[in-house]
Amino acid sequence: MTQRVLISGSVAYDTIMVFEGHFKDHILPDRVHMLNVSFLAPRMNREFGGCAANIAYNLKGLGGSPMVLATVGRDAGDYLARLRAQGIDTAQVKTLDDHYTAQAFITTDLSDNQINAFHPGAMSQAHTVSVHDALPAAFGIVAPNGKEAMLTHARQFREAGVPFVFDPGQGLPMFDGEELRALIDAATAVAVNDYESSVLSERTGWSEEQIAARVEALIVTLGADGAQVWTGGTRTAIPACQVTATVDPTGCGDAFRGGLLHGRSLGWDWVASARLGSTMGALKIEHQGAQNHPIVLDEVAARHAAAYGARPW
Repeated sequence: MTQRVLISGSVAYDTIMVFEGHFKDHILPDRVHMLNVSFLAPRMNREFGGCAANIAYNLKGLGGSPMVLATVGRDAGDYLARLRAQGIDTAQVKTLDDHYTAQAFITTDLSDNQINAFHPGAMSQAHTVSVHDALPAAFGIVAPNGKEAMLTHARQFREAGVPFVFDPGQGLPMFDGEELRALIDAATAVAVNDYESSVLSERTGWSEEQIAARVEALIVTLGADGAQVWTGGTRTAIPACQVTATVDPTGCGDAFRGGLLHGRSLGWDWVASARLGSTMGALKIEHQGAQNHPIVLDEVAARHAAAYGARPW
């Protein structure tokens, strides 16, 4: 039986620059209507990012079989080579030569304030990639992507009978209440952080308990406080794993989802899978960037045992 996990979501570059000052010293409140500022950023780093690629990195590191469903632009040659070198299946990643790959441009000051710009590029055409062309699969996820892709891939997962997690993430503002209610009803499970859970409840008019009743599982991550899993009418707390240093939270949610999906692809229940997800999130936060943490199975198992009393394998 296949253990392939189909990951619908973004593949993106993150360009991170550091302004060695404070934005507040250069932005005049009474002049914001005619803003024209430039910040010298001597430090710059370019990271591989995007929800689908981040999730796939973690899932593959655990020994899983991820396949990414995404679109990239003409500038993605190095990214695709990296994914393939890691053994990640990119057969359903479509390159669009008339677009750039999705890119985030992030400028941070010394107070950790950020000014961000995001160019969706090829991501806006991700709906042209089909779930049906990637079958068979054990599980799937609809992570942040172009709006039409998220709607299309959710429908195709449902048509194909592939259980999937709906993970709206930063794509949540794109959807109205009716669309979100339909996506929840199509999904096998919903995964959100605590803020997103509040927004989801507000937009759908459904409480957490009501959302949980419509799916097999509702997983709510709580950052340093761990996570909670609603399943079968019961809410189970997942304590956070201990971390040695909080370096960079970027990609922690995707690392969690990589662990969650790996557990489900192996037939684990939702609680056990979420514990592995929490372990992966703790591992990731100790490293800069979303895909730079080494994944050593024995170390993952030892960390899991320290937090939850048993090794997962």
